[in-house]
Amino acid sequence: MAGTDGAGPGIFPTLLYTDAKAAVRQLTEALGFRALAVYEGEDGKVAHAELAQGNGAVMLGSRGTGSRFDEAMRNAGPAGVYVVVEDVDAHHRRAVEHGAEILMPPTDQDYGSRDYMARDLEGNVWSFGTYAPEVRG
Repeated sequence: MAGTDGAGPGIFPTLLYTDAKAAVRQLTEALGFRALAVYEGEDGKVAHAELAQGNGAVMLGSRGTGSRFDEAMRNAGPAGVYVVVEDVDAHHRRAVEHGAEILMPPTDQDYGSRDYMARDLEGNVWSFGTYAPEVRG
């Protein structure tokens, strides 16, 4: 993934899953992410994974690894993540075809975006839409 040289995103939502292998499978197959890296520990759990969507990415791993991040996230709740996609309807169709739980179908928003929401296997809420925040330094 890109570093801080301005060639890529500078913020990466980071999530922990009880079954990170299933999460990687769902996020790639149903929600259109591309696996950049998936590293497993000796116990077969996902120690670290990086998944890309457009010019953004998320990092994820398995709960119960004993890492500092795992310990810090012990009592944390599910996360919400927004991902910009070009074709919301096609993305939504793919998610439905793969059995993703849809919380809101593709909907035109007052601010000009077209969005839909899905929940992953462990309760995290993913929003996919056409709105791309303009970030200035």
